[in-house]
Amino acid sequence: MAEGQAQEAISLLERLGRLLSIDAHVERLLPVQWETLRYLNKANQFSRTHAAVVSYLGLTKGTVSQTLKALEAKGLIRRVIDKADRRSSRLELTAQGRKMLQRDPIAKWVDQFETMSAAERNGMTQGLSALLDQRLSAQGRAQFGQCKSCAYFRAKHLEGKPHYCDLLKTGLTSESAILICAEQRSTL
Repeated sequence: MAEGQAQEAISLLERLGRLLSIDAHVERLLPVQWETLRYLNKANQFSRTHAAVVSYLGLTKGTVSQTLKALEAKGLIRRVIDKADRRSSRLELTAQGRKMLQRDPIAKWVDQFETMSAAERNGMTQGLSALLDQRLSAQGRAQFGQCKSCAYFRAKHLEGKPHYCDLLKTGLTSESAILICAEQRSTL
């Protein structure tokens, strides 16, 4: 790819990101609060922690703490003490948080994306995924992929329900297999 084309593509990404951010200032939420709600909605139960949110968003612990406090104060998330380790807690969306996601400002972007041809959507998705994977790898950061595409995932495992995570030594439901995980290691 020519250097000029790469510069143009990254400039377009930057502009799109800015427009997404502008659109996200609705419903009395900040863009980072929307992104946190989206993350908690698609993360598995093991990845709904303060540390995982910090890792996923790439922000400081303090910024994420303030974001989580604001979402708790708005009644959109709650902290639940982990039954296995009472010193830690998990983050969960409340019914109000799930309802808020139904008004997610990103929906209009999804609608516009779906008007593109299948080839454009596939090319864009693959290209952006590759670029993100390269940057995360270069920075030594977690990938956060789906459980079902993880090296630790075992489908239809005898000890599973119906699947199993070899890393965390626990059963996984079919629903959790399609969620993202902070511990995910790509099979590629």
